[in-house]
Amino acid sequence: MTSATATWVACCRGGFEAETAADLRRLAAVLDATIDVDATAATAIVVARGDAADLTRIGDAIAVAPPIFARSLFVGSDALALPGFTAGGSRADRVTPLLAAIEARRLDGDGPWQSIWIEYPDTNDGKELSPLARSLETRLDAALRASGTIAADTTLRLHVLLTSGTQAYVGTSDDPERSAWPSGIPRLRMPGSAPSRSTLKLAEAFAVLLDNADRAALRPGLYAVDLGAAPGGWTWQLARRGLKVTAVDNGPLKGSVADDPLVTHLREDGLRWRPRRAVDWLVCDIVEQPLRIAEMIGHWMADGATRRAIFNLKLPMKKRYDEVRRCEARIAAIIDAAGLHHTLRVRQLYHDREEVTAFVKRAD
Repeated sequence: MTSATATWVACCRGGFEAETAADLRRLAAVLDATIDVDATAATAIVVARGDAADLTRIGDAIAVAPPIFARSLFVGSDALALPGFTAGGSRADRVTPLLAAIEARRLDGDGPWQSIWIEYPDTNDGKELSPLARSLETRLDAALRASGTIAADTTLRLHVLLTSGTQAYVGTSDDPERSAWPSGIPRLRMPGSAPSRSTLKLAEAFAVLLDNADRAALRPGLYAVDLGAAPGGWTWQLARRGLKVTAVDNGPLKGSVADDPLVTHLREDGLRWRPRRAVDWLVCDIVEQPLRIAEMIGHWMADGATRRAIFNLKLPMKKRYDEVRRCEARIAAIIDAAGLHHTLRVRQLYHDREEVTAFVKRAD
């Protein structure tokens, strides 16, 4: 691209715009770039503007400082005004100006793209744009394929983010910055036999936080521990993959996991319990101060009690970003003190609320 300026556009959970802005500032710091950030509360999007030569290097920054709260992220241009209705009251043509904006990006050195996503913010107002998004995606995709602008031999994705019926951002994402789903919202069905909706949180964590090698380690015959297991949503995810699960919680398990032969339920305090022998996986969704959870996970890893762990950190109302970074540092300090190496990935998932989900793996 030859434009002097560029825009980062990030989708996030409503109410976490400030934390997403901190993500973007951290990325800019890696690039030694200056950005102007618009993080309007309750919009579920954050926009940052800066020099195109810096902002188009976003992949380099993400490799160093992966975003925590930005569900999806692309590099685009300033907001594009779209027509609403004609003087006669009929719906105006939005496809033509969008195609013109996309062609301008192509002529500026962007594209071609492997696919197009029409997205909208994860808010009540944003969801009202879904019929328009579906209509535009069908028509734009057909036009772009006809012109050869959509091609299979590329990793680039084209984004059109509708912020209203009369405004959109157009841009591009590439691995590793892009999400697996439009707006970072997964399409997961609630399993009928799972005992709670929390099961979707772990299913999303498997998809977002694990690479192919880690997902391959979720195989029958391995051993897992679920701390704070009741009513059993996370245990259900592990057992359905054939893992032998020790579910630790003073509360009862519900549904099929209560009688699953792969599940052993121990009515004990999950914060204090430790296995006699090392296990392959640890998962934890206990409501507790985040630093205490971080320290517990760090010691499980450092002591060799587990090699992989997925856990939630329940965040305070204030300084949420700082608290996540403090927990990351504490986990690293404990594992480093044991002379071990590790990888740690932290994201706020779509199914998270006032929390983030993390995956840590000991690198033996």
